[in-house]
Amino acid sequence: MGYELLTVVILTAHFGFLAYLAVGGFLAWRWPRTIWLHLTAAGWGVLVVAANLSCPLTVAEHWSRRRAGQAGFDEGFVERYLTGVIYPDQYAWAARLVLAVVVAVSWAGVLRAVRRRRRRTAPR
Repeated sequence: MGYELLTVVILTAHFGFLAYLAVGGFLAWRWPRTIWLHLTAAGWGVLVVAANLSCPLTVAEHWSRRRAGQAGFDEGFVERYLTGVIYPDQYAWAARLVLAVVVAVSWAGVLRAVRRRRRRTAPR
């Protein structure tokens, strides 16, 4: 039961990370200092995709599943839980492009918000 619960916690963290990757830039509109956390998360996401790295959360999930006596699998988190479920396999590139556009728009909004705040607080 313990490793099964750990697997659920890891899966929840993984979904949370992906959700933050999608909307974290918009959170930085309200809290601009959090943009550094989002830049780090986005950089990690790009690195995992571009360099075809294994995400530590995926490695941890596979480990906890094996310890719980469950069968492992060869695919990564996105391939297992999103590709073919949220979007068709052949549109994985489009899903990545949409995510990149959403992130870029959120960062543009952060830049705009920071500039506005600087203008308001600048001495006249």
